Amino acid sequence: MTERLDLQGRHLVLGLSGGIACYKSAELARELVKAGATVQVVMTEAACRFITPVTMQALTGRPVITDQWDARAPANMAHIDLSREADALIVAPASADFIAQLAQGRASELLALLCLARPRQGCALLVAPAMNREMWSHPATQRNVAQVVADGALLLGPGHGAQACGETGDGRMLEPEELRDAVIAFFQPKVLQGKRVLVTAGPTFEALDPVRGITNLSSGKMGFAIARAAAEAGAQVTLVAGPVHLPTPASVSRVDVRSALQMHEAVMAVAPAQDLFIATAAVADWRPAAAATQKIKKDGSGRVPAFEMTENPDILASVAGLPAGQRPYCVGFAAESHDVVRHAREKRLRKGVPLIVANHGPATFGQDDNALVLVDDAGESEMPRADKLSLARALVAQIAQRLPHAHT
Repeated sequence: MTERLDLQGRHLVLGLSGGIACYKSAELARELVKAGATVQVVMTEAACRFITPVTMQALTGRPVITDQWDARAPANMAHIDLSREADALIVAPASADFIAQLAQGRASELLALLCLARPRQGCALLVAPAMNREMWSHPATQRNVAQVVADGALLLGPGHGAQACGETGDGRMLEPEELRDAVIAFFQPKVLQGKRVLVTAGPTFEALDPVRGITNLSSGKMGFAIARAAAEAGAQVTLVAGPVHLPTPASVSRVDVRSALQMHEAVMAVAPAQDLFIATAAVADWRPAAAATQKIKKDGSGRVPAFEMTENPDILASVAGLPAGQRPYCVGFAAESHDVVRHAREKRLRKGVPLIVANHGPATFGQDDNALVLVDDAGESEMPRADKLSLARALVAQIAQRLPHAHT
């Protein structure tokens, strides 16, 4: 698959204030450029003590601006011209002192002046704090952060972990990949703003004995992509995940389960409070009636153990059967091995849901791309093969158009 250019056409100003986290800003600049953005770097005098403008220029292909009197700007007004061209101004790292300047409206050098002079309706301000844990937790810093957010800035982080001073706690700047994804998320249409969304993802594991079980090849990638896309679209997302090894998408609340029974319990506990339920998980239809308490051993006879199976509860149908007023808008997934559309039509009617998203399971399990067919009352519509996150965003946009009919 070709690399996604999620920031294609975006022009960003990346501001660096003083702090050891400046070393991460180099990688952040690289990631933003790789995502398709043009990046103009502005550095404070203190930032230049930690990383050189030459490094940032090499990574962005643009001369770095450090002086408000830079004669290259028309009429020597860099603080005006730089922000008028930008879609967003990202300050990473934002030191405690720099955040204090923002809160107080001070502008002692170019970067703070640029933040103050930016057109607030056209150039967003994204702030990534980076400082010692004691500095971050200090009441003055917390007051300043609250003021900066109240004034319209978006706070990115901070993270928690080991700090350059040798201490551990809150105050680390988020990692470059996390900041890149946060910038990408900022520009996604907020078609689910304020909605509560529940997503299931991955396989389930039905134990035969303490070490063996029945599962399937689902990787969970599609469900995790949908959870991320829904969060990017402004939703409050809960993700119920089977046994997979995938990082939790930013701003998503994750519940880990193992079996179909556990997934059913986790889903039904929160489903009535949701606006939208997207059942992406590949849930086992059956489970052993009783799992052995010890490992089942071969006895040399050649006889294969017989297992009595029992049917698992139908999670999607259970949610779709909730009373009116407690029933979210339900979207099911159908991973089929043949006759994909026919089986999806039948599944939609059997489950009693308005929308089924169908795909060919063997062609998508474990892969990074997929192709989907949407099946609803109006018929079928295809979503051509693409990477799973791009498909997830397109699917979320499709679902958002149907949501006025939720809670039927």
